[in-house]
Amino acid sequence: MRQQVLQFFSKVLAQVQHPLLHYLSVHRPVQKLLRLGGTVPGSLTEKEEVQFTTVLCSKIQQDPALLTYILEGRKTVGRKEASREATALPREAAGVKNEEQPHSKAPDRGARGARALSTQLPAETEEPDGGPGESTLITSLIGLCKSKRARVALKAQENLLLLVSVASQAAATYLVQSSPCCPAIVEHLCQLYQSLPSFLDPADIATSEGISWRLPSAPSDEASFPGKETLAAFLGWFDYCDHLITEAHTVVSEALAKSVAEKLFVEILQPQLLHVAPPGSARPACRSEQSILTSTALLTAMLRQLRSPALLREAVAFLLGTDQQPAAPEDSPHTLGGHLVRHCDHLSDEISIATLRLFEELLQKPHEQIIHSLILCHLEGRPYVARGSPEPESYEDTLDLEEDPYFTDGFLDSGFQPSMKPPPAPVTNPDGKTAVTEIVNSFLCLVPEEAKTSAFLEETGYDTYVHDAYGLFQECSSRVAPWGWPPALPPLDPHEPERPFFEGHFLRMLFDRISRILEQPYSLNLQVTSVLSRLALFPHPLIHEYLLDPYINLAPGCRSLFSVLVRVIGDLMQRIQRVPQFPGKLLLVRRQLMGQVPGEQQRWLPPGDPSQTLGYHAGTLPTPPSRDPRHAVSFRLDHQTLLQGVVVLEEFCKELAAIAFVKFPPHGPHLRLSEPPEGHV
Repeated sequence: MRQQVLQFFSKVLAQVQHPLLHYLSVHRPVQKLLRLGGTVPGSLTEKEEVQFTTVLCSKIQQDPALLTYILEGRKTVGRKEASREATALPREAAGVKNEEQPHSKAPDRGARGARALSTQLPAETEEPDGGPGESTLITSLIGLCKSKRARVALKAQENLLLLVSVASQAAATYLVQSSPCCPAIVEHLCQLYQSLPSFLDPADIATSEGISWRLPSAPSDEASFPGKETLAAFLGWFDYCDHLITEAHTVVSEALAKSVAEKLFVEILQPQLLHVAPPGSARPACRSEQSILTSTALLTAMLRQLRSPALLREAVAFLLGTDQQPAAPEDSPHTLGGHLVRHCDHLSDEISIATLRLFEELLQKPHEQIIHSLILCHLEGRPYVARGSPEPESYEDTLDLEEDPYFTDGFLDSGFQPSMKPPPAPVTNPDGKTAVTEIVNSFLCLVPEEAKTSAFLEETGYDTYVHDAYGLFQECSSRVAPWGWPPALPPLDPHEPERPFFEGHFLRMLFDRISRILEQPYSLNLQVTSVLSRLALFPHPLIHEYLLDPYINLAPGCRSLFSVLVRVIGDLMQRIQRVPQFPGKLLLVRRQLMGQVPGEQQRWLPPGDPSQTLGYHAGTLPTPPSRDPRHAVSFRLDHQTLLQGVVVLEEFCKELAAIAFVKFPPHGPHLRLSEPPEGHV
């Protein structure tokens, strides 16, 4: 019978042209029908219920004023009826007194009733309708969104999206203040998050990309892992919330974004990211590390899906705070981002890699505060440049690099094949900046000849990185174009006294990590260099100078990316002397990393995400997924970590040279590039 009634009313409301829902005798039965449905999960009338809500939402979209009638719950109805009775009682009592009984006590009784009702009635916006046990249009839609039937759930989500996108300011305000809309949506999101298993592998979370609320991922046997369906449900609903915030009215959008930040980010996610095991618990360190690792990977997955500006603002404030003042070296972390920077240098390599991936994802978001808080606020004013001395204009005016025994004569004589040589460039730059040719050659010649192996293999030249870097630089430039960054460096005042320079906790961590590239695991080195490459791509003159110009005259006690790499090369030259047959072992390690040398005793390469990085991360030195027999290689050599670090160092220097080239091409902004080799980005 319920099915028949729902079908009947759906057809009546859909086909009758005259507006009916504002009549009390119509919208009151509609509310009762909503209360009858949506109470039992998996109800047999789900199809009819979602058709009924579809008609109501379409009517509300046509006339947003109907929203208050449809969402009117029992509390609001009771208040309205009581208010009508309260105003009617004194009027009737006054009439009786005037006509029949001048000394009757009826007026006093009516006045007392009116006063009692007026004191019992709270303001209409104090408590939203739709409390526990009461079903309204909002709660009915949320219940239908949880249906196991995919078509019913999808239709309910479309109806809810239709409801929150009403154009009326008054209707949107009512939806936020007098309905359970935002709390119900976010409560379901938090429930899905808390239902996730605590043993999720970060590699499995990273593979769950492309999950959309319209196209939930179907579980497959090949890529199945424990908790996959639960993870897909959470990421799908998070994507839906993000889409709601994008499409909803501004009032609803801001309220929903704040609710997600407060309930999910602050109350649930933050304690897990800063997890401290309770005293006396079994294996507290392992539990703490697992909590940090899983929550960091999940936050990275959420950032990857996040598109709405309102929710992005809340996420940035949650991670980095609102204070954009530069930090001092002795400052303790006062934001969540400060604690996460420390996690990048964690004792656990897995936590360090997961947190570095989080920052790499954050750097790709279109929000200026991210790059300003992490980098630019520390570089403003160029305090890293020495005052009182002319800035170098060419290679001969720099820090005696030509006398350094770790430098070779030049890239053109380095043994590369002609197809791998950098494109020609002019020697001088009309803008007075360091010529791009000198920058490119400086990075390419940084690694000594005895530590280079790419010349012995095919398709590992510098030109491959140019193709990769060019596309990523164009993407980054279009993302930051609305921010109005200056095109050139501000001039230095030679009479201005030097002030202490601190590169910031984020850059200090990255420089410390890159200085240990010869001692760190291969997968960690790939992630550190990937984050630095992302930073170098930003088209800000301060970032370009500090990260990509080898010829800046650094102030005393300051370091740049190039100076850190020079120290690494010095350490490498000392270590080479202690490794017998170094060139042969180095070439074998490179071939092993590229999967060209199978071995008897096999070990899996570290897991990673090849799509997140450029150059050797995406093509030349792939990081294959774990548990794939195609990428099983042998590791029997001594000094394995050192040799792998040397390979990553060589490729990183070529990548930095390519980024510098595409940021300031010698032939203008439009590069004439040949087609990349097959299989490369």
